Amino acid sequence: MNSTSSLIDAFLEHLLVIKGLSPKTIEAYATDLRSFQTFLTNKKYSLLKVSENILFLYLLFLRQKGLQSRTLARHMAALRGFYNFLQEQNHIAENPARFLENPKLPRLLPKALTISEVEKLLKAPNPHTKLGFRDRTMLELIYAAGLRVSELIALKPLDYDEQAGLLKVWGKGSKQRLVPIHLTASRWLFTYLKVWRQKFSPREDNIFLNRSGKGLTRQGVWKIIKKYAKLAGLKQAVSPHTLRHSFATHLLEGGADLRTVQILLGHADISATEIYTHIQSSRLLNIHKKFHPRDFREKE
Repeated sequence: MNSTSSLIDAFLEHLLVIKGLSPKTIEAYATDLRSFQTFLTNKKYSLLKVSENILFLYLLFLRQKGLQSRTLARHMAALRGFYNFLQEQNHIAENPARFLENPKLPRLLPKALTISEVEKLLKAPNPHTKLGFRDRTMLELIYAAGLRVSELIALKPLDYDEQAGLLKVWGKGSKQRLVPIHLTASRWLFTYLKVWRQKFSPREDNIFLNRSGKGLTRQGVWKIIKKYAKLAGLKQAVSPHTLRHSFATHLLEGGADLRTVQILLGHADISATEIYTHIQSSRLLNIHKKFHPRDFREKE
């Protein structure tokens, strides 16, 4: 193993052990940095002697490959983090990536289900079978708490406080938050844990188990939701994130403020939640039109 690979491996271990990033994020960073390593090798550049100009050449190389803005932004994040790490470890004196700026990303509005579509999806599983009851509980919980799929599959029975109606959720970077769930979801979860979960002959301490008694995977949850979306006759593509978006959208449409939704979603920065501001703006506009006296006069 050459020194370049060793440094990249040390950085990835730092992200896992010290920063607590998810395996999926670390895998993406690893792919990006190996791509950068190949570029440097082909150009006969040294990783520890990289300049700003070489980084700009690399980004130009990525653009010429047709990479989208979001992928480019991830590459830049990997490079900034990597060279920050090298500087902190005294491998380099200055960070050549410190002035790298992310490309402007499009503000993609989330596609939420309507309330009636959510109800159709929730009613799609057959609750008289162990798989159906598990799946109904799972769907209820994602929508009730706005969970990421990674948070859902990581839940343990002890993360549920039945009396308080709270879930202890482990989000990105192993950050913990308490999320309230409504009475209906709480009843489904309570019954599943007391009656149905044991029918899976648990081999792992996850709430949601597969046929073998092991914890469900991300891919498993995606397939389950896709199946029920089809059964419910929903036209749009539905993923676990669709339910999370629907959770946030319906809260805001009901009058919740962005700060509350930020806390419930587990967003570290309010800017991540501001993608939903169009919902609040639309609701406020409707209220203004309905109640402002000038609008009454114009209608008359």
